[in-house]
Amino acid sequence: MSALSLPSLSCTSSSTYPFSISLNSSFSSIIPFQRVKLFGSTSKATTRSFFLTAKAMAELVKDKESGVAAAGGGEMDIEHSRTFLEARSEEELLSGIKKEVEAGRLPPNVAAGMEEFYRNYKNAIFQSGDPAAAETVLSNMAVALDLMLLDVKDPFVFQPYHKALREPFDYYMFGQNYIRPLIDFRNSYVGNHSLFYEIEEKLKQGHNAVLFSNHQTEADPAVIALLLEKTNPHIAENLIYVAGDRVITDPLCKPFSMGRNLICVYSKKHMFDVPELADMKRKANIRSLKEMALLLRTGSKLVWIAPSGGRDRPDPVTGEWNPAPFDSSSVDNMRRLIESSGAPGHMYPLALLCYDIMPPPSKVEKETGERRIISFHGAGLSVAPEIAANCEKSEEVKDVYTQALYKSVTEQYNVLKSAIHGKQGLEASTAGIALSQPWN
Repeated sequence: MSALSLPSLSCTSSSTYPFSISLNSSFSSIIPFQRVKLFGSTSKATTRSFFLTAKAMAELVKDKESGVAAAGGGEMDIEHSRTFLEARSEEELLSGIKKEVEAGRLPPNVAAGMEEFYRNYKNAIFQSGDPAAAETVLSNMAVALDLMLLDVKDPFVFQPYHKALREPFDYYMFGQNYIRPLIDFRNSYVGNHSLFYEIEEKLKQGHNAVLFSNHQTEADPAVIALLLEKTNPHIAENLIYVAGDRVITDPLCKPFSMGRNLICVYSKKHMFDVPELADMKRKANIRSLKEMALLLRTGSKLVWIAPSGGRDRPDPVTGEWNPAPFDSSSVDNMRRLIESSGAPGHMYPLALLCYDIMPPPSKVEKETGERRIISFHGAGLSVAPEIAANCEKSEEVKDVYTQALYKSVTEQYNVLKSAIHGKQGLEASTAGIALSQPWN
């Protein structure tokens, strides 16, 4: 996805709740959402062949005034360029970036990122061997570049709790269709798929559930949804992600983030990047925490969080990728939220392997605008049976519980690694982790 550089929850106090907490996110009042009416909501993800086309979008953008009216807004206060929607070739797309810079509508640094994004996406799609690769690249990148440009000129502001925007333009399907051709489904696997049905049943009964997961790329939300969209569309479309502020401020990420359900927080890793903003960030995280507590009180919510506080990184010596260690305070904060919600709650360890598709920088960077390296590759997702928390609340017990979750995630991750990188496929299954390809 855009994806989500996820945070860790750290501590401070809030008298509103029976526990001490301080998440790490971005809030702000949402600005009136005025966007061109392009496509309506799609309730289920469909086949791989469905792609948003620039041609259709270019025709519909002509009716932007009526689209805005349908969205509840008045006249658009900006003149939106149709440079990318009208492009019919790579040359026109790339020259369009230059044109927008010359017109003063696009900062040079953002333009450079957009061009690199295009070239890397093109190379990755052509790796797939898809005979329609050229058409896919042109249509998907035309839409992506248009949305990026639109946000530069009319920035969207995320609320502490952001609900995926499905209409008048379906940002969820935009993200699905953009990332889908990057996944080699022939070399992708889901572990313990039956447990996702179990989770859906619990949600139907009004229960809450949390997925404690490692975090690998900005595209994690789309990868998870794509591996589940055929068999578990409710999870794919309704999962709520605890998301770091970087994916809701970077103009190249924001269009993808707008299509996901997010609890927006400031990551502990970036809390003191600008010391004078640390207090504001802590207060913002308190607001996000309250939003999450309110959501959980309604029941039937599924939340994904990366207790490591950020994306996994390769070992600087061996180059090996492994799940980053979990932060026990982050895990315990989520446990408290679940237990105080008033609805039955469940906590599952989940492993994700997809770093090849869009690996993060080797080191954590303070500034937004990182380079996006993109590849066509297999991906893996696995969930293990829920792990109940001990009623005792000592620090030692919190650490033991956190390690139990982390151990399960690591075990699942290693099975996925054997299946995908070790080329063992379904044979990599173990007694406790059964791999399958539920889209077949």
